[in-house]
This record gives sequence, structure tokens and C-alpha cells, in this order.
Amino acid sequence: MADAKPTPRPKPFSIPRQPMPEQPPEVRRSNFREVPFGLTPDLAILEATRCIQCKNPACVKGCPVNIKIPEFIDLVRQGKFVEAARKIKEDNTLPAVCGRVCPQEEQCEMPCVLSKRGEPVAIGRLERFVADFERVTGNVVVPGVDPPTGKRVAVVGSGPAGLTVAGDLVQKGHDVTIFEALHKPGGVLMYGIPEFRLPKDIVQAEVDYICSLGARLECDVVIGKTITIDELLEEEGFHACFIGTGAGLPYFMNIPGENLIGIYSANEYLTRSNLMKAYLFPEADTPLYRGKHVAVVGGGNVAMDAARTALRMGAEKVYVVYRRSKKEMPARIEEIHHAEEEGIEFHLLTNPVRFLGNDEAWVTEIECQKMELGEPDASGRRRPVPVKGSEFRLPVDTVVMSIGNGANPLVPATTPGLDTNKWGNILADQETGKTSKKGVFAGGDIVIGAATVILAMGAGRKAADAMHEYLKTGVW
Repeated sequence: MADAKPTPRPKPFSIPRQPMPEQPPEVRRSNFREVPFGLTPDLAILEATRCIQCKNPACVKGCPVNIKIPEFIDLVRQGKFVEAARKIKEDNTLPAVCGRVCPQEEQCEMPCVLSKRGEPVAIGRLERFVADFERVTGNVVVPGVDPPTGKRVAVVGSGPAGLTVAGDLVQKGHDVTIFEALHKPGGVLMYGIPEFRLPKDIVQAEVDYICSLGARLECDVVIGKTITIDELLEEEGFHACFIGTGAGLPYFMNIPGENLIGIYSANEYLTRSNLMKAYLFPEADTPLYRGKHVAVVGGGNVAMDAARTALRMGAEKVYVVYRRSKKEMPARIEEIHHAEEEGIEFHLLTNPVRFLGNDEAWVTEIECQKMELGEPDASGRRRPVPVKGSEFRLPVDTVVMSIGNGANPLVPATTPGLDTNKWGNILADQETGKTSKKGVFAGGDIVIGAATVILAMGAGRKAADAMHEYLKTGVW
């Protein structure tokens, strides 16, 4: 009998982008479980088959940590899922996180050749799939590390930048200690991003992996209060320090009534829910007012997180109030789509002008003004201009302000010789992370302002390389 002919490989352009199964909106809007279920092995292989393996892959250039994207995708196509995960980990120590929260549509997927005739390869979904497969099947292997160098490094903050620095430097043989101010590691991954978007057991697993490489973790240590940067370097024997304390200072609009009860910063609202598990109250100790009519002011990912959290906390009505149009919203398209599916009500081209309250100083209404778009501003987006006489009110009992965050001021305020800009961000070289203070490096949101997880990781990777060079040579 003649050998069977191999099944011809389908042309990538003929295969549609594979949808990722997820909870239906009517189900997920009342629970905190992760929304997408993830790709199945068969769907992952089919999606990977769409990659045409470009000779000069633009997707790699679009990744801030330069993952070998075509190589890992080809391993997925072959069904070598564990090998694919390990290929990613050559450049990215947090693939399960990045596969969930990175804006792939603006980075690695945007330049994909397939997008010229259809939809790009779902790089983020494939990254998530292989990271989860490696973890769930118990195939996580701790790679060997270089011989000890005798150099000690302090990493301040266990968010994505700090974890990246720690993972890279410990593999180069340095003795690394991560200092975290909160009682749980992970930074914004733990306190900022909700369970339904990034499960906390996955964050913990990624942290555990960094620690398994040899990094030490000390929680409940507030650098600038418990101990200072100078004390770490001069008294505790650390040879270098990386500052990755993030952008945790919430902004407000400073309009009348903003100090009424029931008005939260998104930081507090999400920290109570995510880190302190307020949605499990009274099983968890931290309460969070379960508003019935909630307004979230802002249009970014954090605003979507707050609005969708309020819905899951039992709100009957949740409004997103944003001063520009949907096109200008900085939130990921996927997050806006999920919010709309779940029944969040969007008031676009709308800006709050004041808050009103009752005799007990509790917020009861938000007065808004309609806007129209004028000429572009410094951000490149069209500037919102008030429409005269268009004021209206929304009845609310809870408001979440999500209009951005500034640099955490504690470390710069307690570290003489550490220069900052007028917004309080630490001044650091964008390619090396070097600051004005010898031996001190910085990266992530504390330097560039509130941004994405992967950009913080990219800064951490560059800083780790520069720190390694400094620790070897002593040259500043």
C-alpha cells in the first residue's frame, strides 16, 4: 500500500484569526473569575499556523523586550508548547502576565504582515496559552544561574519593572533582594488589575518563579520610611539599587464637591478590591461600599477595570464618563468591548464640573457638561471644548476618579542627590536607567509616568544590563 500523502499545509491568509472562548457577558458580569478561558491546544496550533515566519519579523521590533516571536510561534505550530514557553522566557520572565495585559494590538501585532489583508496573528493569546500550559502541566523548569559575583543588589518595588530586573540580575550571578512596601508582591499586577483580567494566583506564580531563581523577597518594607536608599547602599552592603516604585499618586480634578464621601481614587477603589479582597467581605476584612449607581471618570484601562469591578460588586447602573470620544479613549479595544458587552453605560464627550451631596456629605449627583472636539493638543488627540448650556446631572452614590496617576513621591523625597522632573518623576537615562545618584538606577512608571506593564519590563531589562556592567566594572 502506498504511503499516504501528507495533508497540505493551509495558506496562512486563508485561516481566520481564532476566537478565544470566554464567559458570556450575562454570566461574567456577576463574578470575578477570569473572563477569557484561553485557547485550546487545537486552536493554538491553528492560530500558530497563520504565522508566515517573516525573514525580517517586524513583530519582534514591536516588542519592548524583543521576544523571539516567530520562533516561539513555530514551536506552538509543532505542538511543542513547553519548548515555546521556554523560548519566550529567554527574554520575558512574566509571559503569563504579558499574555493577558499587554497591549499587543499596539505593539507586536500591529506590524504583523497578515494585518494588511486581514487580522494579525494573535501573538498575545499564544503567549498566554503556552505560559499557562507550562504552569498547569507542571513543566516549569528553573534554569541554571551564573556563578556568584559577590555583588548585592537592592530592588525597590516588586512590580513588573522590579521583577524583570531581579530575574535578569539573579541569573547573572548577583545577590538580589526585592523590597516591597505592601504585604503581597506584584505591585500594580496585584493591587491594580482585577482578578477577572489577571488572576492573582498567576501573579503569585510568576513571583515564585523569580524567587526560585534565587531572588529574595521582603514585603512590608517601605523604602523611605523603614529604611532609606542611602542606608541600603552605605550601611546594608548593597552595591547597587534599582527603583521601580511606580506611579501610585492619584490625580483629581479639583472641582467643587470632590471631597464628598463616596468619591474614591481608582487606586484606593481597586486596591481595596484586588489586594484586600473587598469583594469577598466579610470573609476578607476590608470593606468597600457597594454602590448602586456608580460613575467612573476617565477612559483608560484603569477606568474600565474600576467600572467592571463596580458592576461585579452589585451596582445596578455603572457609567463611564469621558471627556473625549470613543476613538480617543486610551483603554484597550478589548477592554472597552468587554465593558460594553457587560452593560456599562458610556457618557462620551462628557466632563464632570461638580459633585453634589446630601446633608450627610455623601455624594448624590455628578453634574456634567457636554463637550465637542477642537484642535489637537500636545497628546495628538483633539482637545475637548465645553458646549455652553449643555449641563446635566447623573444620580450616583459612588464615584471613582480614574484620570491618571503621578510618580510615587516617597523615595525621591528621602533620597538626597536623586534628581526628578517637575512632575516628580525620577530623571533616568532611557537606555540604561542610570540616575543622578551613583549606583542608583530607575525604570518603569516612576520614570516615564503611568504606562504599560511591558514598557516597564522593557525599561527593567535595559537597566539590568546596565547594572550588570556597572557591577562588573565600577564605572559610572
